[in-house]
Order: sequence, then C-alpha cells, then structure tokens
Amino acid sequence: MATAAMATSRGGKPREPLLQSPTLTAANGGGAAGRPRFLAFLAVTAALVASYRLLEPANSSRYHALFLTLGSNATAAAHLRALTLRPHVAGTEANAAAARYVLHAFSSLSFPAHITPYSVLLSYPVHRSLTLAAARGLAARPFSLVQETYKGDPFAEAVVEVIPTYFAYSASGSVAAEVVYANYGHNEDYAYLASRGVDVAGKVALVRYGDIHCEDMVRNARAAGAAAAIVYTDAKDFGGSAPKGAKRKWFPDARWLPPTGVQVGTLYYGNGDPTTPLWPSCAAGDDCERLSAEDLSASEAMPGIPALPVSARDGETILKAMGGDVAPPKWQGGEGAPVYRLGPGPAVLNLTYIGNDTLATIENVYAVIQGKEEPDRYVIIGNHRDAWTFGAIDPNSGTAAMLEIAERLSKLQAKGWRPRRTIILCSWDAEEFALIGSTEWVEENMDTLASRAIAYLNVDISVFGPGGLRPRATPQLDELIKEASKMVPDPDEPSQTLYDTMMRYHPPITRVAGAGTDFAAFLQHIGVPSLDMSYGLFDEYPVYHSLYDDYVWVERFGDPLFQRHVAVASVWGLIALKLADDEIIPFNYVSYASELEECTKDIAEKCKGFPVSLSPLQKSIKQLETAATKIHEEKKLLQAENWSLKTRQYTLKVREINDRLMMAERAFTNREGLAGRPWYKHMIYASSDQDDWGTKAFPGIVSAMDKAKKSNTTESWRSLQHEIYRVARAVSKASAVLDGGLT
Repeated sequence: MATAAMATSRGGKPREPLLQSPTLTAANGGGAAGRPRFLAFLAVTAALVASYRLLEPANSSRYHALFLTLGSNATAAAHLRALTLRPHVAGTEANAAAARYVLHAFSSLSFPAHITPYSVLLSYPVHRSLTLAAARGLAARPFSLVQETYKGDPFAEAVVEVIPTYFAYSASGSVAAEVVYANYGHNEDYAYLASRGVDVAGKVALVRYGDIHCEDMVRNARAAGAAAAIVYTDAKDFGGSAPKGAKRKWFPDARWLPPTGVQVGTLYYGNGDPTTPLWPSCAAGDDCERLSAEDLSASEAMPGIPALPVSARDGETILKAMGGDVAPPKWQGGEGAPVYRLGPGPAVLNLTYIGNDTLATIENVYAVIQGKEEPDRYVIIGNHRDAWTFGAIDPNSGTAAMLEIAERLSKLQAKGWRPRRTIILCSWDAEEFALIGSTEWVEENMDTLASRAIAYLNVDISVFGPGGLRPRATPQLDELIKEASKMVPDPDEPSQTLYDTMMRYHPPITRVAGAGTDFAAFLQHIGVPSLDMSYGLFDEYPVYHSLYDDYVWVERFGDPLFQRHVAVASVWGLIALKLADDEIIPFNYVSYASELEECTKDIAEKCKGFPVSLSPLQKSIKQLETAATKIHEEKKLLQAENWSLKTRQYTLKVREINDRLMMAERAFTNREGLAGRPWYKHMIYASSDQDDWGTKAFPGIVSAMDKAKKSNTTESWRSLQHEIYRVARAVSKASAVLDGGLT
C-alpha cells in the first residue's frame, strides 16, 4: 500500500503570506526577523495594573443595551454572500481571498487587524476511482464520484473550483476486495459482525454516516482488519421522507441532501498540524521541528488504510450487489431502500486513492480591541473561515455573525464605549483538516493565554435552521448564558426570549467536550473556560460538508430573513461584553460543583460491585462546592460595597477575586494529559476515545472503566482507581485556586 509523499508545498514552492504585520503576529519564540511577538502589541506593565483609576466607571449596561439594538439582517446577509461566492478549502487561493476579506472588514472598522501565517501539512486528492465488479447479475459499474449541480444553480461556474470528494489524510493505495456492511461503523457493529461469523479482515468495510465522526469510522474499520473503507450518506438519515405515494424531494426543492450529495471530512486523529504535534508550527521559511514523512505514515493518528466518502446513490448501488445474511432491522435503510445484507460479497470493489499531503500556508486573521482598565485580560471570540466547499452554514454563518458583532462594537466605540478588558476577534484557518489554525495559535501563545485569557467564545455554525438557541459551555458560564439569553427575543417566537425557548430542552445547556471545533485547544489543552453555540438542530442541516452548503440553501431553509444570524450575534456579543466589562468576572462555580456531583453519581452507578472507591473524587467535589460558595459570597459582598468606598485595597481585592475565578479552570488540567492522549490535558471534559465528537465527563475514568470491564484484571482495576485519584487531585487543585489561600 503506497503512502502519500510529503512535499514542501502544493505547487513545490510555499506560497508567501499575504500580509506580514510589522506590529502584531503570534509569538514564535525567536522566528524570522520582521515577525515581532504577539505579546509586543498587548503587553502592559505592572505599573499600569497598579495605577487603575479609582473613580466610578462608566455604566457599561447602557452600552450593552445599545449593542442589542444595532443588529442588522442586511449586514449579516451581505457578509455571508461575499464569503460564499467560491469554495474555499484551506491552503487555496480562494481561502486566502476570504482571509483578505475578513482582514479588510476588521480594518475598515478601525480595529488593529493582522494575519498570522503558518506552514502546515494539508491533504488533497490527486486521483480517485471506485468500481463495482460484476456480481449477482449486475454488470461492472464505475462510479463517477461527482456531486451533480442543480438546475438554476447560481454558483455553477464556481463549482469547477470544488475539490473532488475525498477524505483528507486518507492513506494512498489500491484495494480490490469483497464488501462487508458494518452499519454506522461502531466497534459494537464490528463485534456483531464477528458474532455472526462475518470476517472483515482484508475486506472493504461499507459504513454509513450517522452516529460518529468519519475518522472514528475509519479507525474502527482498520482495527477490525478492513483493507479499505467506504462511507456513504444513507437517504434514511440525510435524504428526508415523503408522504406515502408522494415523490421524495431534495435541495433545491427541499432542505434534504440530493442523492449524489457527499459528505467529505478529515481522517487525522489529532489536533493541529500533523507534523508538529504538541508544539507550534511556523511560517513558511522559518525553521521549526517537524515529524518526517516516515514518522507520519507510522503514526496511529493517521488512518492507515485508503478510504472514500460516497453518495447515497452509490452506497445503495453497492448494497444491492451484496449477499450474505440479512442485516438486523436497526441496520436497514428507510422506506423504499433495498434489503441490506451483511456480506461478505459477492460484491467486489476496486478502490484506488492517491493523495498529496503537502506543506501549505494557512492564515489566521484577528483583530484587537484594547481594554482600558485591564488590557492584560483577554476575552476571545472565534470562528473558523475555511470550508470544504462553499461553507454557507459551516462555517461562514458563524463568520457572518462575528463580523456583524464587530460592526456593532465599532458603533459602540463611536459612542464612547471602551471595554474594561481586551477583546480579541479571531478568524481561524484549516479547522476542517484538524482544528489546525486555532491549535497552532494556542500552542504558540500557550503560556500567555494560560495567564491572561478569561474565556474563549466560539461559534462554528451560527444557524442550522429552526429549533432555538443551543449553547454548550463549561458550567461556570451557565448563569451568564441564561442572563444574556433573557435579553434577546427568539426570532422564531418574538413573544418569547431565547432563554424561554432554550429552557424547554433538557438539558438547556450541554457541555463542551467533544473535539468538534475550535474551542478544543483553549479548553482541553490549556484550560480556558469555553462556550460554543448555534441556533437550531444539526438534524435540520443534511447538506453538511457537501456541495450544497451554499447561500441558496441558507436563504431558502437555514435562515431566510437572517433573523437567526442576528439573534446569535446578539447573545454571543452580549456574553463577550459582560465578560469584558463587568468589574467582577461573571463566573459561578457553584453550578460547576453541582454538575460534577451529578456526573459522579452516574459513574458510581456504573461502578457498582467493582473493586474501586469513588470516595477521593466525592470528597474533592465537596471541597469544590465549599470553595465555590465561599468566592460567590465574597463577590456578593464586594458588589454591595458603596462606590465611594473604592479604595486601592478594594481595587486589588477585585483583581484578586477575578484572578481566582479566571485561573480555577486551568487547575482542572494535568500536564501529563489523558492516558494515551497527552494533548488532551483537561481531566473533566474531553472527547471520548471512541468518538471524537462524543461528550464525556471524566474521560480518563470512563475510558479506564470500559477497559477494566472488558479485561477484568487486577491491573485494569488498579488503573481505574488511579484515574479516579487523578481527577480527584485536579478537582482539589481547582478548589484551592478558588479558595485563594495556601495550605
């Protein structure tokens, strides 16, 4: 099996960065001349901190109320339209043009705005072919592997720029083998096949999108012994349904994925540039350590086998040619689908994939609104810009909302507003490949961010469609999210607020744990309190990562009036303003302790009868509850103080409480990281090791528990107990930070 060679760039020569700022770039620890440190722009001296004015600050709530009146549907729509005229995969000229658009949007608002380039390993297809050999009376059939345009497509001319359907970082190679159907590609699905005597070794695994991420599907196929994997979009999950006797409709006549639609993605099982794991990359021409092509091909983070995504139509064609036992009912397709069989064969697939994994330049764009009283404290707003195709929903609905926020903040500045703390607006690149842009920036600025970042507020996709506000966050942000959402009307139910409709769901706020987007580096690597949110349900967005994620789909189905975009921008921006302007950071760790107590009850139930004790963890959570209550009471006492009593001692006390509130999340991290996954440092929240999108509290405990249940050895139970102690120590550290004293 051949592996893709790593070149210096897509065309042999690295593309030069579009803009190299003379004043503000990310710190690179001694990079090339002309690339000054990121901190040179933001650093303030201790004297600035000590000389805070002791006068009553301006009433920021007046500006916050004004912010909510400045929303513009037309502004959000115009930005989205401009950003989605062309497909813009990371590393391409079209995405560089999108970076320049965002840079100009920031700069035109008089915000200092800059581009930071990195040279990273990206992956593109060179050749793909898939043929179904003759079987069961059917002639041999080559698949076109093309997503068909629709009649009247206004972007038909730009479709030629769409990169052919593929999986980034797929292994290159050719495979000719029988097909085995493995449902959604869970490990449990392969266990079922084994129980039925179906041998996957050396075969092509056919799996359908649905429950887990494509990288997990392909990893599981490789672990089961498959020689290659095909992932298709089943009409049951993405094609919609129709009343009996009626013809099924799809985009552009309905929101559903057309039969030739294909969901592309990445197969790299890691975060950041694959050539620089655990350390930052650098700009083209700079000297930084990188893994070799040989090291990469041997890495467990790479998929190791060839894989291709295909359409519902192609997947159904393969299934029609399969034999073997009938698959169980839950494995079957929807109405009108053929009977799904397990195989192996007699269908035989000839698959060839050749990829080009190459160093290419990506570009993060960011703007800075300098804080007046605490410029050394950062509230960071972020969204990625790159897309697999046109990216109207993912991610540029979020980009449009962020630029709409920026315009509102500029108008506030014109009215005299200055944030108490610094606000940084970030447009990340290469998120689709492996959260690369945000990860490299966090790794490069890790120590500074760890000491100065108050929170990271992410919106990847601002709007899926109808369905209300769906936030996920670390628990100390819950109260703030609820407060802000009470201030914004729900665009679909104007008599209700976002809070009213959000509270119908159970739970109304979920947790940022799965690795799915750019909060991962902030929360799971360095422990910055984080938020991600969207409006609507993912199920309402079946054109995800396909050709059909375009402006027309948004206009017709996602947000016809762009009211949902404006509502998300309102609550997103208001949360940022509260974090930037409130004298005492609006965090509440009491809810954090309650959350961990509930999660521990779930773990205790699953550990019943096992030779382990959860007492260390339960005790540490009680400590956290005590410390959280204590600092909450201290906040209330300070906030009750008369403004005229604001002495220097008062000001320093506010700073001290804010430092404790800001740093407590960092204490949940462990420098060694999770077992087998050292990049993930957070002991409380991370993705599941079986599902990169899955949300897991106490991921180390859950993983060790699963292994102990399977092996049932003394050593495995000892490992589980060790993980319980590790988490307990992290919770105790957070309690000590909140408490503020020394033992």
